[in-house]
Amino acid sequence: MASDGGLARFLEAAGFERVEGEVEPEYGVTMLLAGGGGPLVFRVRGAPLDAGGNVVSARERVLQALGASSDAEAYEKLLRAMSSPEPLRFTGAPTLREAPRGLLDAPAVRFYEGEGGPYLTASVFIACWRGVCNASVHRVMVKGERVGVVRVVPRHLWRLYREAVGEGRDLPVTVVLGVHPAVLLAAASSPRLGVFELGVASALLGGLEVYESPVHGNPVPAGAGVVVEGWLTRETAPEGPFVDATGTLDKVREQPALRVEAAYYNPDGVSHVILPAGREHLMLMGFPREAQVWEAVSRVVPRVHAVRLTPASGGWLHAVIAIEKNHDGDAKNAILAAFAGHPSLKHVVVVSPDIDVDDPGDVEWAIATRFQADRDLVVVREARGSTLDPSAPEGFTTKLGLDATKPLGGGVEYEKATRIPGRGLVRVR
Repeated sequence: MASDGGLARFLEAAGFERVEGEVEPEYGVTMLLAGGGGPLVFRVRGAPLDAGGNVVSARERVLQALGASSDAEAYEKLLRAMSSPEPLRFTGAPTLREAPRGLLDAPAVRFYEGEGGPYLTASVFIACWRGVCNASVHRVMVKGERVGVVRVVPRHLWRLYREAVGEGRDLPVTVVLGVHPAVLLAAASSPRLGVFELGVASALLGGLEVYESPVHGNPVPAGAGVVVEGWLTRETAPEGPFVDATGTLDKVREQPALRVEAAYYNPDGVSHVILPAGREHLMLMGFPREAQVWEAVSRVVPRVHAVRLTPASGGWLHAVIAIEKNHDGDAKNAILAAFAGHPSLKHVVVVSPDIDVDDPGDVEWAIATRFQADRDLVVVREARGSTLDPSAPEGFTTKLGLDATKPLGGGVEYEKATRIPGRGLVRVR
């Protein structure tokens, strides 16, 4: 059975806690979501629609959204969907109501001091131009009811936008909020140009119901909570500062201005607010890249046990990868494959399967006891990295890979003694 692609349906299945009263749009949402925990549903003061937050702030919620029981199954499902998208199932449009305050009703939220204004953070941009459709996640700095500024990195939406600008046109876009996490994960993935991310979401969900948007006729997930029709214009304006995944203020840039023609909300849906630098932000942004790293490294080693883009690195810049190896050189190949699979990576630590990739202390122990810099360090200088790293001017960085795996044939000196709880005994694993 096809899914309507709305967040409300996922929340009903996943369970949520409702927050009573109204939450202030200035810093109130941050205080509510910063504590983590499970999914919340709340009403931002002045908004006509409830919003969800912390929806997939835990890994198990991501697996639930993808219908998977393990990371490996989820990675495989996402990668398969990216290579084999499924057709969309068009249906009739739901009853939409006009959002009287436009973008402010989405709702727009100010999260941290020092930011350039209130933001939309769960906004999926859907654009079709010259036969190519794209869906991707972009933050919007809200300047007014019908004006925003959009951070567009040089990927597929940027290409469609530049093609439109090259023809002297603004790019028609439909912006939706309040979609199923599988739709967000698909929109955060990077299939080749021409693969429509909503088709990826359709493959993930076993079918995706969509309808044509009221102004542009772009496909919209049927259950989306908020629908905004507008243009990504040839005009630019300063965007930022904004606290991004690393927890640092991203710099101010000239970015395309969004001009809104119409804004609607679905009274049967909910909107979505993602806390910048919160665990949900890191999971949605990083999980598709974990899948790409898993695929790339799986090509060069016998088995990948785990991949983690670490929370302290914004779920983006650092990876810990647990592998099995046939040769002591396999870990170095894994490092290079990881850099190719996720070019924004800055540091990679490769460990043996006995190390818990979710325990920074265990990873540090592996570095302390199984790593020697003169033989186990990989350095790649002047490589393209990520503009999220403030120490990397224009995104150029030096990348490090650490082989902290147990040597093949290594003896008991490479094993870790642990206490058996309640028995006072020590065993060597």
